[in-house]
Amino acid sequence: QVQLVESGGGLVQPGGSLRLSCVASGSIWGINDMGWYRQAPGKQRELVASISSGDSANYADSVKGRFTISRDNAKNAVYLQMNSLKPEDTAVYYCTADIAVYSDYRYLDWWGRGTQVTVSS
Repeated sequence: QVQLVESGGGLVQPGGSLRLSCVASGSIWGINDMGWYRQAPGKQRELVASISSGDSANYADSVKGRFTISRDNAKNAVYLQMNSLKPEDTAVYYCTADIAVYSDYRYLDWWGRGTQVTVSS
């Protein structure tokens, strides 16, 4: 019923920048919070940033001042601008959103399949 598709990952040198995008599609009635998580090899998945429907943003301490989350409600999209990237930012980044679909109207968590970000020289 709903698909979240991430794009924008890749290989970047330390200090570089990347912009991740995620677009939700399907029989969407409404979207509340949207966000990005990441999972590095051998580590648990962790919250990177989230943004409410009212554009209130929340960041992990490790990315504050370097990453910026934003959303475009008209496009059902969320973005993550990542600057001053460090090797420890290397991970698979997952998009998530609280979405209600037509005929159900309950808000449930939906996840994308992830996009790889590698920070290395």
